Amino acid sequence: MNTQAESSVSVIDIVKQVFSIVLVVAGVAAFYYFSADHAYFKEVRLLYRVLGLLVLLSISAGLVLTTELGKTILVFAAESRLEVRKVVWPTKDETLRTTLLVFAMVFIVGLILWVLDMFLFWGVRYLTGQGG
Repeated sequence: MNTQAESSVSVIDIVKQVFSIVLVVAGVAAFYYFSADHAYFKEVRLLYRVLGLLVLLSISAGLVLTTELGKTILVFAAESRLEVRKVVWPTKDETLRTTLLVFAMVFIVGLILWVLDMFLFWGVRYLTGQGG
């Protein structure tokens, strides 16, 4: 992993991040503004609103990824992908057996708690004189 003792954030990176947030907010606001029931916007269909929002989100993500924070995120994603490749995943048979074992244990514990609750309820009814 890459670690830095001190990271300096440039003004340009801050401006890019703020501008990307403004783009996202403007995109969401435009999405809902053009969904209003005005006579002018009757022709603006949902498809165009969604495409416009996706374009603005893509531009915003691309802008953030050009900053130092974005580069750090990309490095982290690449390292995470390498770590996921190292994982030894269970086989289908192992997964099935483990799942069935979990279901069996949940059933057994539920049964034990039900019996315990039944006896406690019986004891409380006996002690309070409500039992026959």
